[in-house]
Amino acid sequence: MTQEQEQEYKEKIGSPEMEHLQYLMENPTPTPSDTFIEEKIEEIINKIHCADCLDFMKDIPDNSIDLTVTSPPYDNLRKYNGYTFNFEGIAKELYRVTKQGGIVVWVVGDATINGSETGTSFRQALYFKEIGFNVHDTMIYQKNSYPFPPVNRYYQQFEYMFVFSKGKPKTTNIQRCETDPRWRNKINKTSSMRLSNGETTKLKYEVGKDTRKMDNVWKINTGYMKGTPDKIAFKHPATFPDLLAERHILSWSNEGDLVLDPMCGSGTTCKMAKLNNRNYIGIDISQDYCDIAEQRINNLPTRLPQ
Repeated sequence: MTQEQEQEYKEKIGSPEMEHLQYLMENPTPTPSDTFIEEKIEEIINKIHCADCLDFMKDIPDNSIDLTVTSPPYDNLRKYNGYTFNFEGIAKELYRVTKQGGIVVWVVGDATINGSETGTSFRQALYFKEIGFNVHDTMIYQKNSYPFPPVNRYYQQFEYMFVFSKGKPKTTNIQRCETDPRWRNKINKTSSMRLSNGETTKLKYEVGKDTRKMDNVWKINTGYMKGTPDKIAFKHPATFPDLLAERHILSWSNEGDLVLDPMCGSGTTCKMAKLNNRNYIGIDISQDYCDIAEQRINNLPTRLPQ
């Protein structure tokens, strides 16, 4: 640097332009994208939207959803007022709008057609993995109310709850349940597991605890006036229980987070998000179902005993 350049630099340091630049560096203003995201989210949260979810989600900003809990109209097991859905398009949009570390819970089952289960649930799970999600857990929703099976089959009493994560989950509030009294006072303080080479190794575990981590098979009451006390909800052909939505909301999100249900039906996810101090976005293409969801939310608080 020449003497002239050095002198010019020293003069600029104290200039109004440099002072303004230094102020901007110390007090950065939100970028237009940040402002847009905040304003856009504020416009649509804590509402039920009657729309095609694929079209509506295109207006949701990237990386803005903490948790999605939803159940698609799979394999035409139920008629949803004649509406169908674009699975692959919806899956891609869910990946785009989900935050890094966010979760999508996809509750789905299979029909039996021409003597064979369709396997749609597994194909969908593999597609979610193909587009970038991790299959964080494959959980089971076990019902205590189910139809009689054909004479050559066992009772079909479960659906899958696929838990997909966009990277490592950022929130894991694993729920707990009561410890079986038979094991609560167990004398032995060690157990064992078999390693991949066939050998066994001892495991230490705590004993005498009143609660433990829950299993990934959830037995939940279902059926008329069992899964929810909201009678109006049963005007929808395929509700899932309040408790199912609530457990996932508590497991994978925190208070103030944003929960999405792009096929919200009778509004169970949105209802339980509001009850647990989360923000929500509900979307359904049927105005009849949107009316049911809004009525349930407007009638809060209503909660089944645990």
